[in-house]
Amino acid sequence: MLVVKALHIWMVISWFAGLFYLPRIFVNLAMVPADSVAERERLLLMAGKLFKFMTPLGFLAVVLGLWLWFGYGFSGGWLHAKTFLVAILVAYHVHCGLVLKRFQSGDNARSHVWFRFYNELPVVILLVVLFLVVLKPF
Repeated sequence: MLVVKALHIWMVISWFAGLFYLPRIFVNLAMVPADSVAERERLLLMAGKLFKFMTPLGFLAVVLGLWLWFGYGFSGGWLHAKTFLVAILVAYHVHCGLVLKRFQSGDNARSHVWFRFYNELPVVILLVVLFLVVLKPF
């Protein structure tokens, strides 16, 4: 089980790298001037490749987490709280994909300021999950 735990941590770290960086690309995309087609296309290419890269990492992080959950048992309310927060992260990941599609089609209506706040959600959730896992408060 320790190997599964190590792989889970590795996948989570890798997934979060994408969850942190993709919305930063959205900030930059929202700031691109209308006449800067090359810059927009380059950022869209980066965002698309990052999303395709981070999606299997998130999937593996969740699968390995479930493996650990079933392997160690279902005890502790902290684990249920963590699972709820992971579900929010999965929804956030899916929403990032929808936001990317809006940028690709030219339909984004959000400002770079909105995306700066949007970028903070996974940071806050990671902090709460970290404390839940380490402290197991309930």
